[in-house]
Amino acid sequence: MAIHWYPGHMHKAQKQIAEVIAKIDVVIEVLDARIPFSSENPLIATLRGQKPCVKVLNKVDLADPEVTQQWVQRLERSQGVKALPITTHEPDQVKQIVDVCKQLVPHRQEVHQPIRAMIMGIPNVGKSTIINKLANRQIAKTGNEPAVTKAQQRIKINDGFVLSDTPGILWPKVEHKPSSYRLGITGAIRDTAMEYEDVALFALEYLMANYLKQLNTRYQLAIQADDDLYETFVQIGQARGAVKKGHRVNDHKVAELLLHEIRSGKLGRLSFESPTLVDTELAATEA
Repeated sequence: MAIHWYPGHMHKAQKQIAEVIAKIDVVIEVLDARIPFSSENPLIATLRGQKPCVKVLNKVDLADPEVTQQWVQRLERSQGVKALPITTHEPDQVKQIVDVCKQLVPHRQEVHQPIRAMIMGIPNVGKSTIINKLANRQIAKTGNEPAVTKAQQRIKINDGFVLSDTPGILWPKVEHKPSSYRLGITGAIRDTAMEYEDVALFALEYLMANYLKQLNTRYQLAIQADDDLYETFVQIGQARGAVKKGHRVNDHKVAELLLHEIRSGKLGRLSFESPTLVDTELAATEA
């Protein structure tokens, strides 16, 4: 399943970014710590070329810490890349972004020139919140709906650091099927762009295989890893009272409930892909 979700403003933004990035010293790419591979836009790698890059793993408070550490190590294998796990709930962590940028381009400080950074990322990874925290004021519009930011802007963070904001851009076509679902799970793709129930079932299957204890604790059930997927989905609906007339489970309501509880962290700290899993998936695709 290749997902097409590419509003017109994203195409325009890509062209604008290509024009501006030549004057930029360092790129800040904001990723979702729960899905670092799936939220890493391949267009950004193309646009930034050899520019140093800070890969900000945002929402780390929602992600599995052990898996996050694996991703930090994987991302930093690339030359000129520094990975920084943060949560915007901790302002001091956000401020580290500027410090890491300075480390990557020390020559700018030697000539007493402000560092010119560009912040990029797909929709709904928390980019606008990061900008507001860095600037200590409300500059970027925030929201849980993807594609809130639709125009570029230049922001002076302090005398030594200038930040160019960009709209959240998805690539025109998400080819990697698991990534499509993972982007749906975290809300990077609008809920209307995919079958809601399919996304929830994909998430549930992964949770049954990797986070069974959290599932059983949250819903007070005794699910086994090899239980039937849809029957487990129904059990969760029954446990939460997501039923309609005739005592039948309302699939849409169950999907809505499950995805909301994943996104809000009510199921605990969850990561939906590891470097090893992604390697396996990509190898299978190429075989």
